[in-house]
Amino acid sequence: MERLTILRPDDWHLHVRDGEALPSVVPFSARRFGRAILMPNLKPPITTVDQALLYRERVLAAVPEGVQFEPLMTLYLTEQTSAAEVERAAVDPRVVAVKLYPAGATTNSEAGVHSLEPVYGVLEAMAEHGLPLLIHGEDTDPASDIFDREERFIEGTLVPLLRRLPTLKVVLEHITTATAVEFVGSTSKRVAATITAHHLLLNRNAIFEGGLRPHAYCLPVLKRERHRRALVEAATSGNPKFFLGTDSAPHPRDAKESACGCAGCFTAHAAIELYAEAFDQAGALDKLEGFASRFGPAFYGLDPNNTRVTLERSEWQVPASYPFGSGEVIPMRAGEVVSWRLTD
Repeated sequence: MERLTILRPDDWHLHVRDGEALPSVVPFSARRFGRAILMPNLKPPITTVDQALLYRERVLAAVPEGVQFEPLMTLYLTEQTSAAEVERAAVDPRVVAVKLYPAGATTNSEAGVHSLEPVYGVLEAMAEHGLPLLIHGEDTDPASDIFDREERFIEGTLVPLLRRLPTLKVVLEHITTATAVEFVGSTSKRVAATITAHHLLLNRNAIFEGGLRPHAYCLPVLKRERHRRALVEAATSGNPKFFLGTDSAPHPRDAKESACGCAGCFTAHAAIELYAEAFDQAGALDKLEGFASRFGPAFYGLDPNNTRVTLERSEWQVPASYPFGSGEVIPMRAGEVVSWRLTD
């Protein structure tokens, strides 16, 4: 297959930052996706509906003229979040979910929750109103090995949560392990997962090839090859519980190449093209439309997009960097080749 036309995809997990960096990255996603769920881990975090809607306007202002792109907003769950705020979010179609960050799990997660006990009232309200909980699923106990944190979170936190609130809709974000694949695939239809392009294409060797590679460092961290293969199998299976979420997470170059580099891979510049490459390698291009364009909307109770995009098998070289506000961001495959191209 040399050309592939699919319904316009959506990105169900995206970071576009704020301030001067925002206009640098939004156009990449707006060109490829009809909608994107935007993460709320700004500084300060987006914790109220009013803040989310103001952020939405800033994002829309960065969308190129003539491009149709809908930002879908989320609230950052803190131990001070109220059930009343959840109720406000549930009746506003522009806010589609609440995001759970375990405190200290990743970038700008300091305001996250230390345990679920203080927020069970809010989670009960979410279950009642059908508002999904999006989870960064990692155990943050310092004693947890970084490569085991996803599995420990599922066993120690997620399983008890779903036992207590079986009607809560949950998306386990950016899954990285065979354990997560098995768990999501075998549990309630109210539980789904997003999978990133970088976790489909890379294993943990990518962080260390030829030296330390900070631009391949993300959280959850890349895992062993057997886990990458399990993710590919899940993504290409046709199971609607698994769908696209890039977790594209841009940082300035100097924040990545530092003594304490930030976690995150910037993939928005070639997001759907990288997924096409992963599906092509698996011999499953016929499964890409479901994963990228149909399963996410179905989980969120939305219609698929009614426009299409076309990809062609055509190599192109990724620039060494892209502008990022007053600095630069290093993209995945910087200076290297991507084998699929999005046609205009």
